[in-house]
Amino acid sequence: MAKVKKIAVIGECMIELRPEITDAGYSRSTIDAATVRRHLYLKCSIFAMALIAAGVSLAADESKVIRLSEPVEQTADTESFGAPLDESVQAVSLEVLASDGDNYVGQSVRVVARVAQVCQKKGCFFIAQEGSSVVRVSFKDYGFFVPSDISGKRVTFVGEVVTREVTADEAAHYAEDLGAEAVPVESGKVYEIVATSVRVPRA
Repeated sequence: MAKVKKIAVIGECMIELRPEITDAGYSRSTIDAATVRRHLYLKCSIFAMALIAAGVSLAADESKVIRLSEPVEQTADTESFGAPLDESVQAVSLEVLASDGDNYVGQSVRVVARVAQVCQKKGCFFIAQEGSSVVRVSFKDYGFFVPSDISGKRVTFVGEVVTREVTADEAAHYAEDLGAEAVPVESGKVYEIVATSVRVPRA
């Protein structure tokens, strides 16, 4: 007499009761509905765990830190990107630069400020903020980048103060690179810093 295959289907999971099941210790007479449910539960559980693992892996990829440049200097507490930071450069607060930038255009300055947001695509610029003062910081000759996870950290950077007109299209482009939670970059005349060095705390 021809062998009949038994198949149970629940939702999207299917199990076929093959002869090898009897090899595992079941007799054909004992392969009943309870046995089907047990084997089906096992297969569905494995399938569900595989989906969860895939989801966790995808989430990890999405939150991956972009780090396109290696530090030029490292200590136990900090990393420096670009060039070694020159401590002899004059220190100027971000508030002074934002309110009185004309007096510093063309000069090199050393600034300590909080990173409000950093470019999430490459780490090719960040927004420095102190109180209501906001300044965009880019990197000389597009020559280095900072890690994309430095938002909220207080960094020290050295660079030249420049002034230029930001178009509405540029402001929109910056907003796209920074992400939805970004501090807005306004169009019009702005002061920016073209940095040669950025020192970032590890913690």
